[in-house]
Amino acid sequence: MKKILASILTLTLCLGLTAGCGSQSAAAPAESNSADGSGVTEIPSLKIAFSPYADADQITTATEPLEQLLQAKLLEKGYDVKEIDMTVGTSYTAVGEALSAGSADIGFISGGNYVLFSEDCDVLLTALRYAINKDSENPADWNDGTIEENTEDMSTYYRCIILAGPSEKGQELLAKVNNGEELTWDDLNSATWSVLGPTSASGYIYPSLWLQDHYGKGISDLEHVVQSDSHTTSVARLASGQVDVMVSYGHIRIKNAPIWESDFGGTAPMVEQTGVIGVTDGIYNDMIAYSKNSDTMADEAFRQALGEAFIEIAETDEGRDIISVFSQVGYTWGKDSDYDGERAAQELLKSVEG
Repeated sequence: MKKILASILTLTLCLGLTAGCGSQSAAAPAESNSADGSGVTEIPSLKIAFSPYADADQITTATEPLEQLLQAKLLEKGYDVKEIDMTVGTSYTAVGEALSAGSADIGFISGGNYVLFSEDCDVLLTALRYAINKDSENPADWNDGTIEENTEDMSTYYRCIILAGPSEKGQELLAKVNNGEELTWDDLNSATWSVLGPTSASGYIYPSLWLQDHYGKGISDLEHVVQSDSHTTSVARLASGQVDVMVSYGHIRIKNAPIWESDFGGTAPMVEQTGVIGVTDGIYNDMIAYSKNSDTMADEAFRQALGEAFIEIAETDEGRDIISVFSQVGYTWGKDSDYDGERAAQELLKSVEG
């Protein structure tokens, strides 16, 4: 199964970025249908929903400047957006449902969430991230006493890690991995896990596939599981010892190591109290998706202008500061087939999770 997933992912990664750029760059420029002949089309409102990648207040604060930046950039392109309504979903699924219903025009969502709701939404842009300096599938390679670091390279994929915390059980599992011992199913089943909802790629889907690949079981087979509403909540629970292990994206410690002690109550640096005990296959990056049931997004020329606006904003220092809350550093044109690997992963997950 792992070889099948790897082949699908490799093909997707090799073709997706190039094909995505080509499929969008030739689109015709926006044409005005304004009644006053000014050449500017008025858009009454644009509703943006963010998945809960971090605490809702943190996202709200970080993205506050986006409204004016986006309005100014779209006005340059011939669209006067009167109001931009930005909200943080209560869950990943809630954002997918908002896109499906058309109550959100665009959403910042994961590939896993997109696949579930792709009948009612489509890909506008794929997010870019800085690659990190650790990419090994061997978890012990991550536990060299240093926190992961971003590199200068851009990447369209990332890995999920299974992170053990400072609890007695977490440290027991970590010691076995670092000693070169294989963890057993009983080892993992005796721990308390923090996971996200079943539409989260790094918070559920890929960790479950990792368990299936190694033990023939999934997250639903674990006896002690706590579902968190965000990765930040999982980190807080790990630091406090409420859970022994958590699942998240591979750069989770880059974001949280500086505040591990001050915000989460860690009693020593994060690098000393946590360690990686599992690493999944690569996951195609998150995206900005648009609702097929939104009247605003039905205009192809406006979609083109909106995509260009996000790409250009992300190339500025202020824009990069805003989207850093999502651990994103830029955008490139995306398309539905980029996420065929994710579809294959979900089909496999359905077959093993029942």
